[in-house]
Amino acid sequence: MKIDKLRVPEGAKVDLKDYPTDYSGDYKDRTQAVTDLAKNIARLAELQDVLYAQNVHSLLIIFQAMDAAGKDGAIKHVMSGLNPQGCHVVSFKAPSAEEVDHDFLWRCQKNLPERGKIGIFNRSHYEEVLVVRVHSGILQLQQLPDKIKNDKFIWKKRYKQIRDWEEYLAENGTHVLKFFLNVSKDVQKKRFLERIDIPDKNWKFSANDARQRVFWLDYMNAYEDALEATSTDKSPWYIIPADKKWFSRLAISEIIVKKLESLDMHYPAVSDEHRAELLKAKKTLEDEIEPHLLIKKAKAASSKTLSSRSWARLSILTPAGAVTNACPRPCPMNVGRSGDQCPWSQRSNAQSTPPDSQRRSSPRAVSPLSNKPKVSCNAVRLTLWAWRARLWPIPIGS
Repeated sequence: MKIDKLRVPEGAKVDLKDYPTDYSGDYKDRTQAVTDLAKNIARLAELQDVLYAQNVHSLLIIFQAMDAAGKDGAIKHVMSGLNPQGCHVVSFKAPSAEEVDHDFLWRCQKNLPERGKIGIFNRSHYEEVLVVRVHSGILQLQQLPDKIKNDKFIWKKRYKQIRDWEEYLAENGTHVLKFFLNVSKDVQKKRFLERIDIPDKNWKFSANDARQRVFWLDYMNAYEDALEATSTDKSPWYIIPADKKWFSRLAISEIIVKKLESLDMHYPAVSDEHRAELLKAKKTLEDEIEPHLLIKKAKAASSKTLSSRSWARLSILTPAGAVTNACPRPCPMNVGRSGDQCPWSQRSNAQSTPPDSQRRSSPRAVSPLSNKPKVSCNAVRLTLWAWRARLWPIPIGS
């Protein structure tokens, strides 16, 4: 798409009659336009991600138009792929009492997008040189000195103030794109009637919208002067044909994509130290074992028969406090037998049990079961071993 044809060159004379409202370029129908719009939406999402990550630039998109030109629809469709965290939309209505008590740029200044984000103004500070100019009584009601309100050069001064402000933004990393959606008077009338006839669209229509059509030529003259005076290389105006919504949305998306691609944007570079930390964190994460895997490993280990050497190294405290080597192998036949009746236990006791004089006499070695013989029951020994090894629950030999 040749977007330069839609751009207003700095210092150029503007006659809106030279910009057809039904222009659609090389597109004959909406089919291909919808496909290309989807591609631009996807590309916008990619560029926004880099814009947000780099956190250096910001983009301010301004929409101005007559009623029913399609501003809301353009914002809804073109920005549908953006991450809401990095996008900020402001719809400017009639100024509040607080806003009237400030300069006309104040409410726009405080709604500018921060670095890394995209700001969208649905109407903007240009209302002060459009609506206020067409309806001169609004200016007289503003809290301004009489000398300013009666200045015949007030509009030229405001154009200069706007140019200077937008240049200031561009020099501080906030890039400005301005779209005038150029709709014909006949198409506006058709859309107004649709809003009246379709119940779901009644809320969009106001009787004042129809009354403003009387001032159509005055608005067109005000737009022409504003476009001429404020379109610059750093903050250009684009006159978007708005009779065909599918083309206006495509044109807007194309211009935004080209603007973001022209910026020096890239993901933040990673230092060697940071990369080393990332690799270290990766290794830590890869070495993690999930709890359910730990349980599986524990059960697998407990189900294996320990070798005689492993059993010989395990020692447990019997209820009487004496130290006894655990049986070297499972012995299901000895379940319930005492240590005196178990040949394996007798051999191990003879090797490991100390004399009574060397036994500990602390309360810890005393047990209510001390009057019973030493327990060598295989089931009990396995249970105590499992408790010490923290592998409980485990299957116990029967």
